[in-house]
Amino acid sequence: MSRNFLVALFLLGGCVASITPSSSSPPAAAQSNVASDEAAVRAAEEQERIGVLNQDFAALERIWSERFSVNTPLNTVSSDRAAVLAVFRQGFAQYSAFDRKVEYVRLEGDMAIVMGGETVVPKGNAPKAGQTVARRFTHLWQREGSTWRLIARHANDIPPA
Repeated sequence: MSRNFLVALFLLGGCVASITPSSSSPPAAAQSNVASDEAAVRAAEEQERIGVLNQDFAALERIWSERFSVNTPLNTVSSDRAAVLAVFRQGFAQYSAFDRKVEYVRLEGDMAIVMGGETVVPKGNAPKAGQTVARRFTHLWQREGSTWRLIARHANDIPPA
């Protein structure tokens, strides 16, 4: 074999070895942090659900980042927490029942992606008041200091079958 071919083969082998994923598991401390962060995000999801159901604006202000934006089931976008709270205060997001099932949580550093389904029964001035509405949702959470804050939400209604 030529010397150039052997050098190229050696370099290629080094490149492949450097990009091949390691088969070893993350250290136990890293696994513990991930589990702890996931538990914190799941707890924040539940606190947010209860805050929405009870119209607890003080709790929602703590949970939602000032930059919180929502792509709503009504095909509108609310661009910050103040705009979202205004919709709530006008009675367009009131519920007599609100269940949420978190189906997926993915942690990426100081970000978390949460996906799942919701069932709500709007009331009062809310669109579809009195109807049971099934939804899909995606939430983006960001750690701010030691607290997870919701920064974005997308929700869409599932049309009745």
